[in-house]
Amino acid sequence: MKTAVAPSAQAVDTPHQSTAQLGEQYIEKGTPQFLRTVLALFSGGFATFALLYCVQPMMPILSHEFGINAAQSSLVLSVATGMLAIGLLITGPISDSVGRKPVMVAALFCAALCTVGSALMPTWDGVLLLRALTGLSLSGLAAVAMTYLSEEIHPQHIGLAMGLYIGGNAIGGMSGRLITGVLIDFVSWHTALLVVGGLALIAAAVFVKILPESRNFRPRVMNPRGLIDGFTMHFKDAGLPWLFLEAFLLMGSFVTLFNYIGYRLLAEPYHMSQALVGLLSVVYLAGIYSSAQVGSLADKHGRRKVFWMSIVLMFAGLLVTLFSPVPVILLGMLMFTFGFFGAHSVASSWIGRRALTAKGQASSLYLFSYYAGSSVAGTAGGMAWHYGGWTGVGGFIAGLLTVALVVAAKLAKLQPVGVSTR
Repeated sequence: MKTAVAPSAQAVDTPHQSTAQLGEQYIEKGTPQFLRTVLALFSGGFATFALLYCVQPMMPILSHEFGINAAQSSLVLSVATGMLAIGLLITGPISDSVGRKPVMVAALFCAALCTVGSALMPTWDGVLLLRALTGLSLSGLAAVAMTYLSEEIHPQHIGLAMGLYIGGNAIGGMSGRLITGVLIDFVSWHTALLVVGGLALIAAAVFVKILPESRNFRPRVMNPRGLIDGFTMHFKDAGLPWLFLEAFLLMGSFVTLFNYIGYRLLAEPYHMSQALVGLLSVVYLAGIYSSAQVGSLADKHGRRKVFWMSIVLMFAGLLVTLFSPVPVILLGMLMFTFGFFGAHSVASSWIGRRALTAKGQASSLYLFSYYAGSSVAGTAGGMAWHYGGWTGVGGFIAGLLTVALVVAAKLAKLQPVGVSTR
């Protein structure tokens, strides 16, 4: 077993206590433990995003079946991401007290079972209720995974490990959309959801089996005053609140594009089949590559230099989707996806390295903003579609990305924290 005992770039609970004193043992790249860790978190990320976004290709079908418009149909995703965001404020601090792995394991199994339950619901209200519970359950993994990696993986390899985890997110998001997007041309949406729920149960079993137990976790006493102090401390930091805002803007942009691109391609002049629109989820392959690649680039060249370039690529991809030819639209989606997952990979690792204490809370706040952006902007984009079609959606996303670029410029001027932030 290859481990390294080395001073960390950050403390776990007490900012002035070195990690050498705490005796932290990191998992290094090239060891069996590193492989097990990234495979387990990859599996967990896969299940999380498959469960969360498998309903996105179904939105036009749900609009027809339940007699609702695009904005109302988007609630099947927005209630899940909204409840996930709320849950993050609870599950992150809980993991700071009881441990990382137990919270993540419970989250995965509960979310998979709730998805199976939602597939059996005959009413729209019932579907929304189970989707809300799915999102609440998933908060347990989403809040903790980044913190687990930042604690257990050697600082020199955290960008790569985080990128591989987010790559699992990308594959999960792609697979969930792809499976349901293709299946609902041949089976009911109920059956499609059952398939995704079954796959998530398998992924949860793999996660439990291979994820190493935490070595560097230091429990914190959970009390209301401590939670408030932790949240207050993070918002006083010069960089963390801006990273939280970036999460809202970037995820809001990403979900809005994928929420309504299907409506565009199913309508005139394209008249694509539901299965073909579902197949377009293969653009997530760009995110799988970019999350690991951009994460490694950030480790080598610094987050500041890489982050804003990823956002510029998103903006360029958005502009390309405004053209009419389908191959050009697909190219724009690829560029947009590549840029988004690269930016998210960089911001995720930045959070884990900048927060000196209560890291679970810092990750929770980042992801709260991330999924709040998905919920709020994802539904608001439906109004842009209703009034302005794809041009309206493009303008809405462009506004979000413009603010994101301004914030990225501010982050580029940050002073480093200790020796951990470049």
